[in-house]
Amino acid sequence: MAVDIGNTQTVLGVFDGEELRARWRITTEANRTADEVAAVCSTLLELAGISAGDMEATIVSSVVPGLTRSYEGLTGSLFGSKFYEVNGEMNTGLENRYDDPLSVGADRIVNAVATGKHYGFPAIIVDIGTATTVEAVNGEACYLGGAILTGMHVALEALISRTSKLPSVDLEVGPTRAIATNTPDSIRSGFVYGYAGAIDALIRRFRDELGEQDLMAVATGGPAHVIARQCQEIGKLDPDLTLKGLYALYEMNS
Repeated sequence: MAVDIGNTQTVLGVFDGEELRARWRITTEANRTADEVAAVCSTLLELAGISAGDMEATIVSSVVPGLTRSYEGLTGSLFGSKFYEVNGEMNTGLENRYDDPLSVGADRIVNAVATGKHYGFPAIIVDIGTATTVEAVNGEACYLGGAILTGMHVALEALISRTSKLPSVDLEVGPTRAIATNTPDSIRSGFVYGYAGAIDALIRRFRDELGEQDLMAVATGGPAHVIARQCQEIGKLDPDLTLKGLYALYEMNS
């Protein structure tokens, strides 16, 4: 089982070899105990027709330390198998050139590993979530760093909470045109086209700094399908990129 614990959502996937047999996206609740996590996971596995006893390992990438311990407890109590946590001591196949390599979010490294395996380097990786990150890896598999901006849904929540007349809207319903004629569509236009434009601009700047204009840009993340289809610079959308990276890291470190 591969588990990506984010600030807002947790994505779980079960691999049988290279095949991703099942995947789920659940709300991240930081105070969930190992027993609660086990109850959720056992139900999901049962619905997918997968036996908990077949799990040979769990690998976790997490930004919520308490939940990491809960999944470690789950691995021992429900699966009776090995547990791996993505950390700076893992073999990643990358040379990390960040000023402080240990401060790079685990999910950013996981996405880079998956991109190298499935799409090759050099590459630009865009992860659209609670925060939106844009990363660069050169042709020598050197992780160079990147940019971080506020996630689309976080920004929307801040806007709605600070204004008395603007309504909350469903951004999954994309805008039909930039010049909107009502308030909900105006918000959709600003957020969807605005974020797409910001990501495109960052990708172009990355390409200029790297001196490689044909660099592949890969996107992932929960809201990525909404934004990526409005981007001109994203070449590939892979919603399972992080799970694939976790499986690759398991193969490299097990």
